[in-house]
Amino acid sequence: MLDPFGRDISYLRVSVTDRCDFRCVYCMSEDTTFLPKADLLSLEEMDRLCAVFIAKGVRKLRLTGGEPLVRKNMIWLVERLGRHLKTGALDELTLTTNGSQLARHADALAAAGIKRVNVSLDTLDEAKFRRITRWGRLDQVLDGIAAAQLAGLKIKLNMVALRGENEDEIESMIAWAHARDMELTLIETMPMGDVADRVERYLPLSLVRSRLERRWTLIDLPDKTGGPARYVRIAETGGRVGFITPMTHNFCESCNRVRLTCTGTLYMCLGQEDAADLRRPLRASPDDGLVSAAIDEAIGRKPKGHDFIIDRRHRGPSIGRPMSLTGG
Repeated sequence: MLDPFGRDISYLRVSVTDRCDFRCVYCMSEDTTFLPKADLLSLEEMDRLCAVFIAKGVRKLRLTGGEPLVRKNMIWLVERLGRHLKTGALDELTLTTNGSQLARHADALAAAGIKRVNVSLDTLDEAKFRRITRWGRLDQVLDGIAAAQLAGLKIKLNMVALRGENEDEIESMIAWAHARDMELTLIETMPMGDVADRVERYLPLSLVRSRLERRWTLIDLPDKTGGPARYVRIAETGGRVGFITPMTHNFCESCNRVRLTCTGTLYMCLGQEDAADLRRPLRASPDDGLVSAAIDEAIGRKPKGHDFIIDRRHRGPSIGRPMSLTGG
């Protein structure tokens, strides 16, 4: 699948639910109203749609949410998708999670073929963790990480850098992660959805990097994992740190990703509102011809880049939908 700018679309992110057991301050409001279950694709429909994308050239598939592991019978979908790993049609099947349910499901995820999970973890301070997640328990997430590592899963931590909240912990988080054989990726907050204090919380990672360089030797790496992160290796720890910088240094020129929501809506760009309804053609025929044609038409509309802006003249969201609806 080639978009209008010659980019090979080989990476699909699938949000299996908009629901989450946390209410992170940069992701959603505390009184978020979730979609009625009747609006969601069934797991069987998600499996079928993913198979169409894989047949059309997707090589990497990431399951997201919301929190994907709160969806009932989620492991069934993971096991079904694992068959594409066995045939070689899919190179990688991964999962992004807040870690709250990981202790219960780590063994089953590993058995289904998942080799790595990304865990969102913004702080190691229990009070701060509660403040950022509103509903989360730090000990539950740490137990989940330990269970995942025991099951043989590689862990990559995702940390959203928040000015005045966790910026003083970034160095200690890196040291903690690297000492436990985990990578850490730093992420700039993005102007999506109706969340408060967007400008005040925004922390440019260019500033973070300059601070890290005062303490450590950062070696730029050419490593690519199919996602938007740029990587460095810290000479003193031996571990990798990723930087996802949609605001200060966007990664649109190499974007190979599209996102499928739990309702069957395909977003060709995280930072644009244009979308395609795949649920209608999927349900219109048991044959995959209609949905395959709808995907082709949508890929033909993939834009060159996003429209994210955060500054004091643009305090509202660039994109009205919350991150939990689109998928991480």
